[in-house]
Amino acid sequence: MKYKRILLKLSGESLMGNKQFGIDNNRLSDYATEIKEICDLGIEVAIVIGGGNIFRGVQAEEGGMDRTHGDYMGMLATMINSMALQAALEAKGLETRLQSAIEMKEIAEPYIRRRAVRHLERGRVVIFGAGTGNPYFTTDSAASLRAIEIEADVILKGTRVDGIYTADPEKDPTATKYDEITFEDAYSKGLKVMDMTAFTLCMENDLPIIVFDMDTVGNLKKLISGEKVGTIVRN
Repeated sequence: MKYKRILLKLSGESLMGNKQFGIDNNRLSDYATEIKEICDLGIEVAIVIGGGNIFRGVQAEEGGMDRTHGDYMGMLATMINSMALQAALEAKGLETRLQSAIEMKEIAEPYIRRRAVRHLERGRVVIFGAGTGNPYFTTDSAASLRAIEIEADVILKGTRVDGIYTADPEKDPTATKYDEITFEDAYSKGLKVMDMTAFTLCMENDLPIIVFDMDTVGNLKKLISGEKVGTIVRN
């Protein structure tokens, strides 16, 4: 296997499936099946999931709400998604642990790096909820931070498109895909891989990011096996 320990970053929107809002149970089950496939190969899996299908801090600010207040609401949204994914994974027979950056002792462990690493070593899937626990940081930043802390080999960013393009392929039919690109090139070309904080963290800590289409069945397993799927960003 090409990677031993990965951090999988999923957007909250990806859980909507074909819905306009909330969680599509079929999509959740599909994701759990894909994740189980790689766990069965002995891969150590940590997951960070966004909350955009329920609430975004940015949307609160647009409505006149204090950004800090809105960001905390967004963190709670990520916990709802994390719990849903945890239930879906456990339904497939996987052992999981949910760790929260905000104390919620009735439903999740507090985030403790050493404990997270021990869970991974014992074959448990670890889901990191509530972002970094701080306002003004996205779940992309949380994914980068946690991946570095647990010494993951790579961040796998599951999206709706099959990699990074010269332009938005949904808007520009002439857009071409990159198979590989450096952090510096992605930055100079203004390509949106992750937000700047997350991107810089990965670049400075030499942590590669692979952007791929999570909705295509089998992609995750192919990636882990070393097949070229999506776009890899590295130094």
